[in-house]
Amino acid sequence: MSTELIILGLLVVTALAFDFTNGFHDTGNAMATSIATGALPPKVAVALAGVLNLVGAFLSVEVAATVTKDVLRIQDTKTGTLLPDISANLGLMIIFAGLIGGILWNLLTWLFGIPSSSSHALFGGLIGAGLAAVGAAGVNWLGVTEKVLIPAVAAPVIAGLVAACGTWLVFRITRRVLHRQRDAGFRWGQIATASLVALSHGTNDAQKTMGVIALA
Repeated sequence: MSTELIILGLLVVTALAFDFTNGFHDTGNAMATSIATGALPPKVAVALAGVLNLVGAFLSVEVAATVTKDVLRIQDTKTGTLLPDISANLGLMIIFAGLIGGILWNLLTWLFGIPSSSSHALFGGLIGAGLAAVGAAGVNWLGVTEKVLIPAVAAPVIAGLVAACGTWLVFRITRRVLHRQRDAGFRWGQIATASLVALSHGTNDAQKTMGVIALA
């Protein structure tokens, strides 16, 4: 068995390990509020989150394509072949090192209870590995800026504004609704929104591991 195949096998196993840490690190966040308020029993919430994350992974491939083409510059984006100055072993080791970095960061932040994004841990690991192995030329800086840095800054701001407006609107609509009916509506609304978060998490985070394996 060649060295490339051994490294590739280790890389696939490591990618699945990263996805596992991503699962217990991030996936539970979608259902945390539903469990805390009693809208869903813990076992039902976990099962629902698992199913919706799995479904979400099959809805598109856009995020996987971003990981494959827009973070590292080690392969031809049209043909998928490695660039002339990047050997097969080097390309695999860059991806392997990036995954290890993401896994370690996920474990550390989980251990100390620090909120963190598995996606940006993975991107940071890949960028750091690319810099160490190839230098600045090994990173697609335009893609990183457009697909990683700008969304990382914009997402909390946009989400905060949408949440504030949505909360104000919901309270305006329900202020004259009977207390019992309002509680029931909020409970079902919470289940629905948590389910959508789990589904979107599948379309986003699950595909990153697919993209890493495709990149290899």
